[in-house]
Amino acid sequence: MANLRPGQDAGSQRGPVDLSSYISGYVDGEGCFTVSISPRPTVLVGWEVRPSVSVSQNEDRSEVLVEIHRYFGCGTIRPDRSDRTLKWEVRSLSLLLERVIPHFRHYPLRSGKQRDFELFADICQRMARGEHQRPVGLREIVRLAVQMNPSGKRRFLPELILQSLVEMKA
Repeated sequence: MANLRPGQDAGSQRGPVDLSSYISGYVDGEGCFTVSISPRPTVLVGWEVRPSVSVSQNEDRSEVLVEIHRYFGCGTIRPDRSDRTLKWEVRSLSLLLERVIPHFRHYPLRSGKQRDFELFADICQRMARGEHQRPVGLREIVRLAVQMNPSGKRRFLPELILQSLVEMKA
């Protein structure tokens, strides 16, 4: 901040930016790596695993989401009715594995959210191997997912998911 003049804020400087590092920092502050698990009777194990990465922002600052969308070349930007913001989100496992995860491996997060990312990346790689389609693999994914976002809300308790898998063959 040494180059700032009095009365000038950091946002008013428009010099060259390392966009890759900026995006990692932005996601570190405003993003979320999530793995949701919900009942799905049509799936062999009865549960569907859905990984996603998202970043929320107020609509008046949506240009950052547009830049993130352009940078990764994937995802959607949509309104989030829960908090009246806009959200950029990627849910496609192949795009997470091909574009998003390699970025954050090369440009790691600086906060405790890095641990969530590592768990998230591990779960995505397990899913790519089909582990979520077998009870023993899904049990391990549930065990990893419950360690992510400790302050987040869970729609289905891990105990409920794990109990439903006990009766199934590995």
